[in-house]
Amino acid sequence: MKPNGTMITTTNNTKLILLHPSIYKQGGSQRLWLLAFISFFTFAFLLTLLNTRDSYTTNTNAVIRTGITTTGGASALSSDQSANLPKALADTLLHYASKSNDTGKMTDSELKSISQVITSCQSPCNFLVFGLTHETLLWKALNFKGRTVFVDENEYYVANFEKNHPGIEAYDVSYTTKVSEMKQLLISTREQQKNECRPVQNLLFSECKLGINDLPNHIYDVSWDVILVDGPRGYYPTAPGRMSAVFTAGVLARSKRSSTRPTHVFVHDVNREVERVSSDEFLCRENLVESVDALRHFALGRMDSKSTQFCTTQNPTSQSS
Repeated sequence: MKPNGTMITTTNNTKLILLHPSIYKQGGSQRLWLLAFISFFTFAFLLTLLNTRDSYTTNTNAVIRTGITTTGGASALSSDQSANLPKALADTLLHYASKSNDTGKMTDSELKSISQVITSCQSPCNFLVFGLTHETLLWKALNFKGRTVFVDENEYYVANFEKNHPGIEAYDVSYTTKVSEMKQLLISTREQQKNECRPVQNLLFSECKLGINDLPNHIYDVSWDVILVDGPRGYYPTAPGRMSAVFTAGVLARSKRSSTRPTHVFVHDVNREVERVSSDEFLCRENLVESVDALRHFALGRMDSKSTQFCTTQNPTSQSS
């Protein structure tokens, strides 16, 4: 027997080796430590592998979202690293792409005149538009951080437009005027200019024939920065015409409560008599900023609540009508 507990017996040239049980007792603790060591590193390896896979998946998704492309092993960021394109802008692009041949669109010069005023607002812009037109989504997009409200004569068109474009705020209005009645309506309004048809008033309670008083109450409390009159229809005698829209725009501009800035009022299609005469009557040549193609741009300040005259000087159309 050897000192380590191993017994060697030789019989007929055959060696029998017997291991003493003490050997297992001596190496047992070492094997446990070795097993624990191997288990620890196995667990660490698996954990690292899982983290690496998750990191790869996350980076891959990030590449897809932000537009990073890999060429020759180097990552290149796309030029646009901002968030997703605002829905209003996306709708505008789709709208113009699908209806590029629409008739009745504004000219480039007219669009530029209005857009410059909208984008120059010193604070979020309050923009009121009479008429749902080809440019509706464009106005909503340009006034991205402001409030844009549309007013149209067709309640079914309003409902359908809001359904297709949930971000649009639009209301329908029932006009009681006709293009053929313009002269009589102007005479009636002048007669009531010191009472129901005054230039400064709350139209919600007005009985003036040209005043629009059936909009939601909160519309009359807004200090509008820009107003565009591009509706309702006015190209045939029985159409509503835009006398009411122009009159209402003039009153809203002069009746602002809190703002010291003027209200910019645009009237489209002034090549037609109703739009031209109504603009002269209720927005006044003295407030005219510019004329671009068939568009007129006026800037109207607040007026004293006791005022009874829309214009400080009499317009030529007022004298002749």
